[in-house]
Amino acid sequence: MQKEKLRNVRKRKGFTQQQVADYIATDVSNYSRKESGDVAIRKEEWEKIARFLEVPVEEIYEEEEAKLINSFDNITSSSGFGNNIQGNYYCNVPEFLLENQRDYIEILKKENQRLQEAINALKKK
Repeated sequence: MQKEKLRNVRKRKGFTQQQVADYIATDVSNYSRKESGDVAIRKEEWEKIARFLEVPVEEIYEEEEAKLINSFDNITSSSGFGNNIQGNYYCNVPEFLLENQRDYIEILKKENQRLQEAINALKKK
């Protein structure tokens, strides 16, 4: 999914892709792929780009489109799908989704700890 908001603000401010790429320490071809939606833009990069363009992140941010890249075309098994999968299969999960899940895991860990402390306090009564 193309990052139209980002592209429009960059052009409106008069910056080239090369200038933004230099600021976020990447090459222009990689930045171009980020703007066109072929490569995910990490949370830190959104923040750096917003600082460079002197706009709030919300003005340029657009959700990443999750892409399914698993291909099971080469799986051959007489006993059914997936029973003899060999090797590793990876999914290309956008960084913002991973970061969101990491944050949620931290919240759940804290809640578990709070509940465990509450259980221990009740046991002592």
